[in-house]
Amino acid sequence: MNLVGLARNPIPSGAVCDFFSAHDGVPLRYARWEATRTPTRGTIVIFQGRGEFIEKYFEVVADLRRRGFAVATHDWRGQGGSHRPLANRFKGHVGSFSEFDHDVVRFMKEVVLPNCPPPYLALAHSMGGNIALRAASAPNSWFERMVVCAPMLGFHRSKILIPQSLARAYVEIGALLGAGGHYVPGGNDLPTEAGKFANNSLTSDEERFARNRQILEAMPELGLGSPTISWLRGAYRSNHMLMNLDYALRVQIPMLLVSAGGDRIVSTPNIEVFASRLKVGAHVLIARSEHEILQERDDIRAQFWAAFDAYLGVAAGTAVSVSP
Repeated sequence: MNLVGLARNPIPSGAVCDFFSAHDGVPLRYARWEATRTPTRGTIVIFQGRGEFIEKYFEVVADLRRRGFAVATHDWRGQGGSHRPLANRFKGHVGSFSEFDHDVVRFMKEVVLPNCPPPYLALAHSMGGNIALRAASAPNSWFERMVVCAPMLGFHRSKILIPQSLARAYVEIGALLGAGGHYVPGGNDLPTEAGKFANNSLTSDEERFARNRQILEAMPELGLGSPTISWLRGAYRSNHMLMNLDYALRVQIPMLLVSAGGDRIVSTPNIEVFASRLKVGAHVLIARSEHEILQERDDIRAQFWAAFDAYLGVAAGTAVSVSP
C-alpha cells in the first residue's frame, strides 16, 4: 500500500515507503525520510499509537525534519497499512504485546540501522509509548533518548466501567476460552476519527481532527475499530509489567514523559508515578491538551515542541525539568 497524500496532508518530499517482513513473516508497512537541514542530528523513530497510521504523522515528520532529524516509522501489525490477522480487518487485534517487541527489533535491524543515521531517538505516543517503554529496559538498546507522549500505562477512570480486577479476569478467561478475536463488549468497526468532532476524546483541534477523518475517507482500509479481547488482555499485562515498582528503576535510557492534562484515554496519574521512579527522566504536563498532544491546536503543540527542543538540547544522560 502506497502512502496516501491529500491537499491538506501532503506526503513529505523524499519519502521511501515499502514493506519489511516481521519476525513471523507477515508484511509491515514502513516509511522513512532524510532530514531537510544540516547538520543531521540523528534519526527519530516514531512509535505510533493504537489505530494510527503513517499518514497521520506527516505534519510531525515535517516538524522533525526541519529540526535536522531523519525520521522512520512503521504501522504496527494489525493496523494501518500493515498485515491484519483477522478476517474482519477493522478489529484491533494482537495476540500478545511481545509481538510488537519482536517487530521493533526487526524494524531496527532491517530498515533503520542500514539506512538511517545515528544517534537513534524515539518519539512515541499512547500504545506506542507503552511499546517504547518496554524496549527501554532491553540490554544494548539502540536508543539514546526517548520522548514519550501520553503513554498507555493504565486507562482513564472513565474507561473502566467495572473494577479493573474483574476486567482483567474477564479478558484472561475470554482469551483462554478462544474468544480472543472477539470485540471487547460494545466494540464495533467504527474508527474514532470517523465519528463526530463534538465530544471526541482525542483532540480539541477541529481542523486536525477533520484532516485525519479525510485520510480515512480517502483510504478506508487504514481505519481501525475497537480492540479485541486479546488486545485488551495484552494491554493489561503490559501495563501491569511497566507499573511494577522496580521496572522504571531498570530503565537506563534518559527520557521525557509528556502527559495531557485533559486526557480521557490513559491514566495521567500512572504516568506521573512512572516518571517519579525513573533514575534519568523528566515529566511535563500540558494542562489543556487532550490525549493526542501531537494532533492538538497550534498553541498546545508549541508547548510540546518547546519541551522537546529543550530536552534534546541538554547533555546526554542529564535529566532536565521543563515547564510548558
